[in-house]
Amino acid sequence: MTSFLQIADDEKGHELDLFCVPRHYENDLDRVIIPHGLIMDRTERLARDIIRDMGGHHIVALCVLKGGYKFFADLLDYIKALNQNSDKSVPLTVDFIRVKSYCNDKSTNNVKVIGGDELSSLAGKNVLIVEDIVETGRTMQTLLSLLNECNPKMVKVASLLVKRTPRSSGYRPDYIGFEVPDAFLVGYALDYNEYFRDLSHICILNEQAREKYRV
Repeated sequence: MTSFLQIADDEKGHELDLFCVPRHYENDLDRVIIPHGLIMDRTERLARDIIRDMGGHHIVALCVLKGGYKFFADLLDYIKALNQNSDKSVPLTVDFIRVKSYCNDKSTNNVKVIGGDELSSLAGKNVLIVEDIVETGRTMQTLLSLLNECNPKMVKVASLLVKRTPRSSGYRPDYIGFEVPDAFLVGYALDYNEYFRDLSHICILNEQAREKYRV
């Protein structure tokens, strides 16, 4: 069974003035819900679990841009450290793909996959998809169906966040950092219309900011 750290629906989080938050965002956020240090500790543990499960064969790590890039980079740093400091190591290559399913703060049913090398090259490989957040799960299910047509040896999904929402299709990734409430979260590369990627902590966006940055 997949393990994760659960952030409760009534979690009050932390006051912004306890952390370093860019001044230009101070009026846009309610609270810090997951501090950066906690993200890093959880990511390190996920790296160990991934090497344990997938470490017997070449891994192709597939980053889902743009939101997944920070988690992807930090996760791979921990995997590289495990490769360098243990008897068990595994070749690791990377690729990048964009999956578009949001308009403003709403997840849509229209999923677009952009970029990535020729997916047929994944045949017979162990593929690790790295995502920032799974909400309804439909985007990931669409991507998995495309990848499975290429006959990879194994496909696993690591998502930093999974949102508890009545809109969920029931899909759950193989590796989960945190299960979070049904709130709009930004920071640690999670954006709202491209803003807030430069925020180190994961925070709850307030209502005024959702209007301020709406396109």
